Formats: sequence, C-alpha cells, structure tokens
Amino acid sequence: MKPRIDDFNERRKHLAKMSDAELKAYFEKLTDQMIDPLLELAYTHTTPAIERSVLMRMGFSSLEAKTLTEKMMDYHLLEHGVGHVVMRYATLHGLSMRDAGLKLIEDSNELNKLAEAFK
Repeated sequence: MKPRIDDFNERRKHLAKMSDAELKAYFEKLTDQMIDPLLELAYTHTTPAIERSVLMRMGFSSLEAKTLTEKMMDYHLLEHGVGHVVMRYATLHGLSMRDAGLKLIEDSNELNKLAEAFK
C-alpha cells in the first residue's frame, strides 16, 4: 500500500491565523455553499412519492393519496404541490382539506378549473 503524504500543515496555512469565531464562520460559509444547491433542488423538484406522503399527513388514505396524485399529474398540477392545490381548493370553496381532496378525486371538471387557475 502506498504511504499517505502528510500535507496537513501545508493545507491548513490559510486557516492557521483564524480565531475560533472566524473558523466557525468560515465553516458555516462552506456548509451553506454545499447545501444551497440541495435546497434549490428541493424547492424546484418534487416526486409523486413526496406528494403522496404529504397527502397522507393531511389525513388521506394511501389509496386516496395515490389517486389524487395521479390525477394531479394528469393535469400538470404536481409541480405546484398536491397539498397546496388541495389547500387552495378548500380555501376557495370553504371546505375541509379532506372534503376538498375527495371532491377533486370525484370531479375532474374541478381539476380542469384548477389547472387553468394555476397557469
């Protein structure tokens, strides 16, 4: 096995003069640089599995969540967040979240209207 080159002292030269507070701030800056792309990806992308999970936490059964998510995909509403679409529909029509979701499962015309509203 090839011996490891010990270059620790060389690599830490730019950090040697920093105080503990400065090192902590530098570490946080580097961490933010690493995490920012992940956060951006999370804000701009979703999956049917994530949306089903959100709906189940809103009180829908797994079968209802699956059906609702598939319908939202058909109407290109998944990108807006299925939970958000259901919440908006519930607010507009004065329904509970669950009733709004069940109505959206039953009535595709309502999904058509929502698809137009979200454009």
